[in-house]
Amino acid sequence: MTVAAEDGATAAGPLAGVRVVELAGIGPGPFAAMVLADLGADVVRVDRPGGAGLRIDPDYDLANRNKRSVLLDLKAEGSVAAVLDLVERADILIEGYRPGVTEKLGLGPEDCLARNPRLVYGRMTGWGQEGPLARTAGHDIGYIAVTGALSMIGAADGPPIAPANLLGDYAGGSLYLVIGVLAALQHARAGGPGQVVDAAIVDGTAHLTSAIHGMMAAGGWRDQRGTNLLDGGCPFYGTYETADGGYMAVGPLERKFYAEFIELLGIADQAPARDDFDNWAALRTAIADRFKQRGREEWTAVFSASDACVAPVLSLREAPAHPHLAARSTFVDHGGITQPAPAPRFSATPGAVRRAPVRPGADTAEVARDWGVTSLVEGNPSGTSGTS
Repeated sequence: MTVAAEDGATAAGPLAGVRVVELAGIGPGPFAAMVLADLGADVVRVDRPGGAGLRIDPDYDLANRNKRSVLLDLKAEGSVAAVLDLVERADILIEGYRPGVTEKLGLGPEDCLARNPRLVYGRMTGWGQEGPLARTAGHDIGYIAVTGALSMIGAADGPPIAPANLLGDYAGGSLYLVIGVLAALQHARAGGPGQVVDAAIVDGTAHLTSAIHGMMAAGGWRDQRGTNLLDGGCPFYGTYETADGGYMAVGPLERKFYAEFIELLGIADQAPARDDFDNWAALRTAIADRFKQRGREEWTAVFSASDACVAPVLSLREAPAHPHLAARSTFVDHGGITQPAPAPRFSATPGAVRRAPVRPGADTAEVARDWGVTSLVEGNPSGTSGTS
């Protein structure tokens, strides 16, 4: 289960007691740190005056929930020493700068591991720490493009479509960094040394396509968008527009589920045989024509609680009210913001939304006290601010 709690509540979750230093950045690094914080880790974000972050009010930057923040100008005297004092007491460090940046600051892996040999040093980049493109700029769309993942998404007769930045930044990036640092932490706690985790979005995204590469090698997947079982090429695995402009998602791949689907759809006596690829165009037309005869809510009621594997395509604002998600508290309200609850769920150590998104520097004095790092506030004017 997951729960929402009041701001400042005692940390819960399986990572309670794990200390994480996050060097502030944007995108997949902060999200990875948020996942660790959701699971109970004490994440201290090192923010810079006027530094990284989404150009939105910090109160709405959900990637910074469940964290605490200190404010340090890393180019000011004493600030790097203060970060190293945090590193000495940390289990994990996360940074998402271009290769070589933390080394120039004096906070690279050698500097930090010399101070704390058991430290797990997590590096989040798009291209990785090595390779011809390692030091060039990039974004999610480019990373998933070169791995082949983007080529699979979209209609056969249209261009590839970027799935927001979910596939690269967060699936291929953030979650692989989380897996990596937790695996390395397990190794360190079993008596091994600390180490560097190089989490590159290109590596993680490529890894996500492993099963597809296997199917392609076996002849079960065409390297052509919109022509395969799971990429929109199959008429019984895709989306269909309804009479009111909504959409239904259809996926009854198994025969018994497909039989229930066409029965409930009302085309069982006229649908072309599903196993004849030459009939797929006609089958798609029959399904599409039928869905256009009723609205989305009507079709939702028809397929509700069936095994036909059909669901309404909901918007982001609609999703929290879906009966199943509401029953599971998949979304929670905290601090006036409806947001996804921590995932996955733990029976003995449930995660929680404990704190609203942290404002830069809001917790400098508190972290200095709790971590025993007086250098955060002594002789370091940039670190004394409570807000920004």
